[in-house]
Amino acid sequence: MIFDLSKTTAIANTFVAEMRDELVQKDAMRFRKNLERLGAYFAHEISKKLSYSEADVQTPLGIAKCKLLVEQPVIATILRAGIPMQHGLLSIFDKADAAFITAYRKTKKNGDFVIQMEHISAPDLEGKTVILADPMLATGLSMVLCAKELINTYKIKKLHIVAAIASTEGVKHVVANLPKADLWLGAIDDEMTSKSYIVPGLGDAGDLAYGAKQ
Repeated sequence: MIFDLSKTTAIANTFVAEMRDELVQKDAMRFRKNLERLGAYFAHEISKKLSYSEADVQTPLGIAKCKLLVEQPVIATILRAGIPMQHGLLSIFDKADAAFITAYRKTKKNGDFVIQMEHISAPDLEGKTVILADPMLATGLSMVLCAKELINTYKIKKLHIVAAIASTEGVKHVVANLPKADLWLGAIDDEMTSKSYIVPGLGDAGDLAYGAKQ
């Protein structure tokens, strides 16, 4: 399942528009907040796909029949750009555990690059629903590498992938390699540069959120 926010009329499209805007995105705090708000929006949408049980809740005036989430998902992110989206997801799934993955591009002398994954810090994911967030889904290589490491290590029940901006190529790569995952995307852009930056995209999400890295 692929959910493309840009095909809807939801208010969350405003968050994406502000993240894309080269003037608004100069405010790093605003950029982080929009990533966070987008994460919260996707958490609400994903919550509709989860399992619930009916429970009696005592109010001051009686008993109310309420639907409660059966099991909390685990909210994972790829450092560092995914942290604000993870915070947004955790603001809705406020009892959920979290997982962290370190991965980065290593550029070769000829200009090509490979994805290096160094570390995973995670609770037990056996039988869990996992939501994996990273703002930019460009080639899809890092997302697939990290997701497959989780899948190969644990018997995950369901995987949801969340990104602010994706490329058409990246979506195809993820679908081909992770056919059972659901994708929740702010927008899908058709082009990428020779260095695999999404066009029009929004630039480097990690740098915009936390400052340019060396």
